[in-house]
Amino acid sequence: MGTKYNHCSFCGRTEKETGLLIAGIDGNICVDCIERAHSILKEEMSGMSKKDIPDFKLLKPLEIKSFLDKYVIGQDEAKKVISVAVYNHYKRINQPNDDNDVEIEKSNVILIGETGTGKTLLARTIARMLNVPFAIADATVLTEAGYVGEDVENILVKLLQAADYNVAMAEKGIVFIDEIDKIARKGDNPSITRDVSGEGVQQAMLKLLEGAIVNVPPQGGRKHPEQKMIQVNTKDILFIAGGAFEGIDRIIANRVGSNVIGYNSAKKEDIDRDNLLQYIAPSDIKKFGLIPEIVGRFPVLSYLDPLDRDTLKRILTEPKNAITKQFGKLFEMDGIKLVIKEEVYDFIVDKSIEFKLGARGLRSILEAILNDAMFELPSKNCKKLTIDLKYAEDAFKKAKVSQLSLGE
Repeated sequence: MGTKYNHCSFCGRTEKETGLLIAGIDGNICVDCIERAHSILKEEMSGMSKKDIPDFKLLKPLEIKSFLDKYVIGQDEAKKVISVAVYNHYKRINQPNDDNDVEIEKSNVILIGETGTGKTLLARTIARMLNVPFAIADATVLTEAGYVGEDVENILVKLLQAADYNVAMAEKGIVFIDEIDKIARKGDNPSITRDVSGEGVQQAMLKLLEGAIVNVPPQGGRKHPEQKMIQVNTKDILFIAGGAFEGIDRIIANRVGSNVIGYNSAKKEDIDRDNLLQYIAPSDIKKFGLIPEIVGRFPVLSYLDPLDRDTLKRILTEPKNAITKQFGKLFEMDGIKLVIKEEVYDFIVDKSIEFKLGARGLRSILEAILNDAMFELPSKNCKKLTIDLKYAEDAFKKAKVSQLSLGE
């Protein structure tokens, strides 16, 4: 009897081979078999029914915008548009199925704005508010099936991972497709040649956007015949796309009768030439190079205003999770009070504008200024750190400019 339980009852390996055996009443199990069983269990549980998903309280559009106001400064027009779109989308999901009822189409959203104006932040904040799975996909790495790169279906792999492979929850999630402008075809006219990273990818994305049952490889990568697929219905997944669409202002200018370069415009007195994006129309993104079918799958179109100095300065300090509050909290954990003088905010904003980094650059610049202090002070008996203009200028000069984040 003494040797009865010295091996794994599942794989047969001995305790010496596995390192650890967990004893049960009539047998043992090794760590490897536990991990395999856990993987199988997760896969089986991913097929749970919709009724097993925890309900969330859907806020009204005004309430959604109020929540966004805590985290996103400015961009009132975009916040209004996305609040209505999200409300209508999840209201549509929650309505009882009735074959005789009017079928409401999805409210996929496309946001157009310069780098660092808050496109990703808006989408991420909406997902946090609703407590639904959220994934970001980079359109620039996507290719048509059969080419080197990521299949379009891999967008859903990230969403599944965010939902811990609970398919039912993933099917209520939000996907943000970043840099969608980078897969625009080279012109408004269809090309007779293959466009691996452009029109072909747009065509491949259509079934995801409109709502279809898609076979998704569970671990991402290329599909192969022996691989077990997970079926995901995209009918209720909200897709939000964002892009800078550099140069689209000229397309808008031509349409509205404004000359961006010259001073003689037909409607000069009526047109704000510093922010032409506010006049964006679906025809403009079609002319830019998105195929009509893709444009049609994004019925909600909005823009983000360029960030001026005042807005950038407010972003530094006002949001609930403002960058300065985050760093203040980090120093507070070491018993250090961080004080930043008003003049330093102006310096950070000026550098962000100089390097064309937008709001995202604010963190990189502040991090560069505080890096030496964050390295040294936790080991010293320091109770207070005051950052004035001279400290900021000297610290920024020491930092390598190449370390600044240049991403969107």
